[in-house]
Amino acid sequence: MTSDSRRANQAGDVFAAFLKLGLTSFGGPIAHIGYFRNEFVERRRWLDEQSYADIVALCQLLPGPASSQVGIAIGFLQAGYIGALAAWTAFTLPSALLLVLFAYGIASAGQLSSQGWIHGLKIAAVAVVAQALLGMIRTLTPDASRASLAVLAAVIVLAAPSALGQIGAIVVGGLTGLALLREGASPVQGRLKNLPGRLAGMMALGLFAVILVALPLLAAATGAETVRLFDVFYRVGSLVFGGGHVVLPLLQAEVVPAGWIGNDAFLAGYGVAQAMPGPLFTFAAYLGAMIGGWSIALLCLAAIFLPSFLLVMGILPFWNQLRVRPDVQAALRGV
Repeated sequence: MTSDSRRANQAGDVFAAFLKLGLTSFGGPIAHIGYFRNEFVERRRWLDEQSYADIVALCQLLPGPASSQVGIAIGFLQAGYIGALAAWTAFTLPSALLLVLFAYGIASAGQLSSQGWIHGLKIAAVAVVAQALLGMIRTLTPDASRASLAVLAAVIVLAAPSALGQIGAIVVGGLTGLALLREGASPVQGRLKNLPGRLAGMMALGLFAVILVALPLLAAATGAETVRLFDVFYRVGSLVFGGGHVVLPLLQAEVVPAGWIGNDAFLAGYGVAQAMPGPLFTFAAYLGAMIGGWSIALLCLAAIFLPSFLLVMGILPFWNQLRVRPDVQAALRGV
C-alpha cells in the first residue's frame, strides 16, 4: 500500500469516527472533550493520556470552539491536512445540516423552540455532561492541589460568566500551575508525530492575522454584504473565548441590529441549536441560511471556523518543543 492510499484510509477512519461523534455528542464542549477522550484515548488509542490532555489544554488557550479545535488537531495527527478537514467536516456536518433544514422549515414550524421535546433534549444533555465531567475530574484532578485549583476556576467563571471570566480562569490556572505544580511536572517522554512544518505554521499564523485586519477594511471599502458577513463571523470566531454559549449572544449583537435576521427567528434557532449534537458554532449555518440560503450558510460556517484551523495549524508545529519543558507542563497542568 502506498503512502497516499494509506493516508486516504486513515482519513476515512478519521471521518467515520468523527461522524459518529457529530451525531451523538450532545452537551457542549465539556461533554465533547469527554467523548473524544473515550473514543481516541481509551478505545482507539490514537493518543496517550498525556498527549490528549496537552492538546486539550492548548486548545483551551485559543479563541474559538475548543472541542472542534481538539478534533482538528487529532485529525491532523492521524492523517495530515486531509485528516484535519475530515475531522472538522464529519463533526460539524450533522448539526449544521439540521440547523439549515430548520431554517428552511421555520416558517411552517411555528414556535418550535418552545415545544416540550426541545426542553426534554436539554434535560437529557445534563446527564451526558455530568458523565463526561466526572470522567475528566478523575483524570485531570488526581490530587488535592489540582482539585482545589479546579474549584477556584469554577468560582471565577461563575462569578464572572463572560469571556473575561474564562480568560481569567485560564490565566490563574496557568500561573498557579507554574508556581505550585512544577515539582511533579517532569518532561514528557515521546513526541507528537506528523506535525505541520514550522514554515507552514508561521504562514498559518500570518494568514490568520492578515485576514483579521484586512476584512474590516475590505468590508468598509466595498460595502458588499458577503464581505461584511465574512468579516463578522471570522472576527467572532477569532476573538471569542468560552465556547458556544458565549458566541451565541455575541452573534446576536452583530446580526440582529444589522437587520440580517429578526430577534424572534434568532431566538428560535438559539433554542434548537442548544439541543443539537456537535459544536454550537454551527449556529452560524442557521443564521447564514436565514440570511441568504445555502450559499450564505456555507460562507458563514466557513468564516467562523477558519480561525480555528489557522490557529491550530499555526501552533502545532511548535508544540513538541513547548510541551516537553517542565515549566510549560506545570502551567498546562494548572490549565
